[in-house]
Amino acid sequence: MAEAGQEERLLGGHYRVLRQLSRGSFGDTYLAEDTHRFQELCVLKEFNPQVPGKLALDKAQTLFEREASILYQINHPQVPRFRELLRDQGRLFLVQDYVEGPTYRELLDRRRAVDERFSEAEGVQFLMQTLPLLQYLHSIGIVHRNISPDNLIQRNADGRPVLIDFGGVKQLVVNVRHQLGVAQPYQAADGTITRLGTVGYAPEEQLESGQVSPVTDLYALGMTTLVLLTGKDPDELYDDRRDRWVWPQQVELSATLSQVLTQLVAHDPSDRYQSAGQAMAALNLAHPDAFSAAWSQPMPIRMQPTVPPPRPEPPPAPTVAIAPAAPYAPPMAHDPTATVAPPPRAVPVQKTSSGWWPALAGLLVIVGVAGGLWWWLDPLSQFGGDGSEVVSPGGSDASNPNLSEAERDRKQALRDRAVALSVDWSYVTSLTDQLFYEQNPDRQGTQLTDQPQDEPLRIAWDAIAANNLDLIEANLSTDARSKLGRYNPTDSDRWKRQVNALYVSSNALYDLADARFSQLFSGRPREGFVETPVDQIWFALAQDQVNAMESGENLTEVTFEQGTFNQQQEGNLSPGHGQIYIVNLTAQQLLRLNLQAPPESTRLSLYVPVPTDELPYILADAEQNTWAGELPQSGYYEIVVVSQAENVIPYRLTVAVDNVINDIINQPDPPEKNN
Repeated sequence: MAEAGQEERLLGGHYRVLRQLSRGSFGDTYLAEDTHRFQELCVLKEFNPQVPGKLALDKAQTLFEREASILYQINHPQVPRFRELLRDQGRLFLVQDYVEGPTYRELLDRRRAVDERFSEAEGVQFLMQTLPLLQYLHSIGIVHRNISPDNLIQRNADGRPVLIDFGGVKQLVVNVRHQLGVAQPYQAADGTITRLGTVGYAPEEQLESGQVSPVTDLYALGMTTLVLLTGKDPDELYDDRRDRWVWPQQVELSATLSQVLTQLVAHDPSDRYQSAGQAMAALNLAHPDAFSAAWSQPMPIRMQPTVPPPRPEPPPAPTVAIAPAAPYAPPMAHDPTATVAPPPRAVPVQKTSSGWWPALAGLLVIVGVAGGLWWWLDPLSQFGGDGSEVVSPGGSDASNPNLSEAERDRKQALRDRAVALSVDWSYVTSLTDQLFYEQNPDRQGTQLTDQPQDEPLRIAWDAIAANNLDLIEANLSTDARSKLGRYNPTDSDRWKRQVNALYVSSNALYDLADARFSQLFSGRPREGFVETPVDQIWFALAQDQVNAMESGENLTEVTFEQGTFNQQQEGNLSPGHGQIYIVNLTAQQLLRLNLQAPPESTRLSLYVPVPTDELPYILADAEQNTWAGELPQSGYYEIVVVSQAENVIPYRLTVAVDNVINDIINQPDPPEKNN
């Protein structure tokens, strides 16, 4: 990177290059540290279009900057954040977060060294943690193009797979060269060819013609999973002489996982799952516990600051320099109106050949710059083998002549209502798919057509969609429901900061959100941050609870006047609703709580200022309505009352203390909430 004697020159004035990570046809990749961000590690990918002349180079950089703007729409915790496009002395770099951890290739090599491989449970978890990521990327029009064990990192921080090395970046370089009139846009100056996909992992249609879509990514994910489960490379999973897969004989898997993998790596793209959501739905019905476990993760524990600061005002929203993420509109999980695809056909693993690259070099790839889409897959343009048309549950299928006028009107009304409620229709379809297949497990693996025999099930699907819209309208604010489908585990960090500024812990927040969720979905457990459509409702409920805390709607601070030792708080609780009370007390004070409410209709929690392994809380969702004792810590205690009644109930909470200290000089500042 640096000339002799210039090793300390900082790119862009603050990036110090540490070492080269890789070499590429159109640019190299470096590991660097950001001296303006506490030596934070980052990755610099140099854009080298290899075009002659300064004018051509300037134009190439301008085109790349314009087309690369789509990368800044990606906002997902399993994709390294794209920080900026950096110009430095005529060179252009794409700056990206650095992810610390081994690649899945390295993990597999370690297993192979001791004659081991990934277990089925690990394989299912890997799929459960990666499919939602693909669902997100595909929903904003991005196809990765190069999924393989080398391009997935198991992040040290939380053990989750992180997707790196977007093949789309290479495609952007090729697009720029094509727009500049380069005769061989895929060929570098040294004669090397830019390969968009890895042989053995990319499907045939991608290698032969460069065509990509969500199903090409799903094929590559299926092959990656098979390699992890078998410990063998792709060319060892197929018998060329007998023209069939041999991986079923190399690893013992459950029938469900075998079927899912078979469909993921089907030769014909129409035989594969058409969306990541479809594959998730198939796995979720057979492995619901694994799906929950895949995203279950404890929240960070709040820590006592060294010097307790005075109670702060809520911090202002941070200024973000990158473009906002595009709305998350996940594709349908299992389209109940899609036609049945024929069984997957076996196909040999593709080998390198000399005939396809010239054809690929001449391929004109059209990029929708204005819309930011690299592909467009129209699910309404498909037809069943019997000539029946694919029907979308709402929207453009309202004009399907095979449906009655009443059904077309009903479907259009559902979609119009979703628009009026500011709810993304793709999310509504995903949520309805999940509940439809839970209520009709016998239909799992089958799909509906627009024919009369499927009309009762189409009616049932529409009824579930209508109920979902009723639930969303009645229980969520416009702001919360507009984000349905886009919530993810990173929201928890934002909530934690917001409520901690109010001296409330995430435990108290979760109590309120859990109570609302349980009231709406009785008997359905929620464990951790699970990116299923139903669990997105929990996220939205939590968001509304945070907003209510900041407005004071569900949060009250209990204080004591001079000479008083108890306070009473009373009101009415609707089903599934709750209230949080915070009170600033000191260690060794005596506290007495008494909750008067209809028997067995409420739950009471009492959280300490700084939870420890020995004392995480005093009460948590307790059925008891009284507590008395000496307080172990100084700081803000949280009292949470939630209703489990089916009707509105009155309640009265009495908070009584002894040795109330009102002398500000002698009373220490309370510790800051930080959990």
